[in-house]
Amino acid sequence: MERSSLFRIAVRKYPPFEKAIRAQWDAFESAAQTELALDLVALDLHPLEEALFASGGMRNGDWDIAFIATDWIASVHAQGCAVDLAPMLASAPPQDYPHGWTDSLLRLQRIGETVLGVPYHDGPECLIYRRDLFDDPELRALYQQQFDQTLAPPTDWQTFHRIARFLHGRRPGLSGTAFAAFPDGHNSVYDFLLQLWTRGGDLFDSAGRVHFCTSQAANALSYYRAILADPQAVHPDCAKLDSVAAGLAFAAGHVALMINWFGFATMAHTAPESAVRGLVDVTIVPSAEQRSTASLNVYWILSIAAGSPHPQQSWQFLRHVLAPAMDKLTTTSGAIGCRRTTWNDPEINAAIPFYHRIEQLHANAREIPQRADWPRIASIIDTLVTATITTNTPVEELLRQADAGMAI
Repeated sequence: MERSSLFRIAVRKYPPFEKAIRAQWDAFESAAQTELALDLVALDLHPLEEALFASGGMRNGDWDIAFIATDWIASVHAQGCAVDLAPMLASAPPQDYPHGWTDSLLRLQRIGETVLGVPYHDGPECLIYRRDLFDDPELRALYQQQFDQTLAPPTDWQTFHRIARFLHGRRPGLSGTAFAAFPDGHNSVYDFLLQLWTRGGDLFDSAGRVHFCTSQAANALSYYRAILADPQAVHPDCAKLDSVAAGLAFAAGHVALMINWFGFATMAHTAPESAVRGLVDVTIVPSAEQRSTASLNVYWILSIAAGSPHPQQSWQFLRHVLAPAMDKLTTTSGAIGCRRTTWNDPEINAAIPFYHRIEQLHANAREIPQRADWPRIASIIDTLVTATITTNTPVEELLRQADAGMAI
């Protein structure tokens, strides 16, 4: 089929995304009758980046709509490869725009007065856990006997490790926890930032310079190294798991608790094929003792490719997807809608009792700075974290190497 008759969307490979977009396109096409055929291409993170940016796909007409992670926005802006939506949002705003969304879901795609996409899928990182395990009378009695404490979702990292060890193997094929340690420039980066922030540390100094060699960073890496090296606490395939694979492992009943995106909790709680359907709950991310919790505000937006041969239809589709019913459809398909109406929807909260907590999790969320050099910083963090869990090099030396890498 010729490109002129295709509406091509590059989507992050994840079944709920694919299911939702197909349903949303069908609803759009039945009304708009563009006579375009949807060509939905699902790609993992690295292939998606390649298809959008390295290959020039956003500019050369390969795509009409693209799923964009918000930590790519500075690069998108620098490359000029997405359509500025600000004029359309001003002249034909979607229903309730902008007040129907929290500001935290509208600012990351904005550079100055330019708006490079609209929010599609949200869900800050949180602690996801098996409620049935924590409520089990035998496990609760055994934990009380061993540790003289009540079995409850951990609020500090030391207890997180202890509970992961305690629950590991309590059911056939059950690991205590799982980390998305696959080196894709995203998941291990996010893990490092959470470990750093929840210890009171920061990646940047007061002048905005990256600074790795801090006591908080050393403590963060030491903890990460220790728990990833503990076969009696973690899933055996962590080095091969990205966040999606870790979420699917949890839904398959192979993980007791984990730090991951809110969306994987809702998917595991509601998906018909989930082994833990109806047994999932969430709470805030643990922290080091005497420190505050933190989460990470990274979300997926839909952008119109600068080279799209169908810019008018692309905008019409984005506007359609932002409608309340379509945002709710994103959620009922297993992803996370971004509207306040969806978060507070009675039907959604009846099916997912913890859904309304997403706004509370946003209150603790921090963001990656909009920096054009972020891909380089993320690559250095990725190398740092990978070396932490695959070598015996002292973490202080690895941190010095990371600082040296930033200086090149």
